[in-house]
Amino acid sequence: MAQKDASVAELTKNFENSTAVLLTEYRGLTVAQLKQLRNDIRQDADYAVVKNTLTKIAASNAGVTGLDDELKGPSAIAFVHGDPVAVAKSLRNFAKANPQLVVKGGYFDGAALTADEVNKLADLESREVLLAKLAGAMKATMTKAAYVFQALPSKAVRTVDALREKQDTAA
Repeated sequence: MAQKDASVAELTKNFENSTAVLLTEYRGLTVAQLKQLRNDIRQDADYAVVKNTLTKIAASNAGVTGLDDELKGPSAIAFVHGDPVAVAKSLRNFAKANPQLVVKGGYFDGAALTADEVNKLADLESREVLLAKLAGAMKATMTKAAYVFQALPSKAVRTVDALREKQDTAA
């Protein structure tokens, strides 16, 4: 009983500290394949084989809802502490090479995800790429603003010069 309580406490802590949770079925994968998968996602997530009943309790304790329907059969969870998009891509790529791995769903940003939604998450560009695009767009906007601000005084000077020239020719 104490061991189950400790397992639930650890799973609850994992749910609370994760930016996302991706649920998989690992039936048919070898120990070597599971080790490879853990290594593939180690930078952004912890991958753990879990007991469904304990996971349901831990998820409930952490305020994570919507996973109960997916917690059937042999389950393993990627507790994401880094970029959820990178982990979703890694899981999808691993599943292509090892069809025994099935992504069942997940939980991200306060909502349960279906398997299709996890695949859509994997289609997104990584956080770094999106930040680079945002920075590029901001730089372009700032550059345009700088040109506009620079052009205003020079246009005013040209207008004053034109008025002086017009007055000189009129006089």
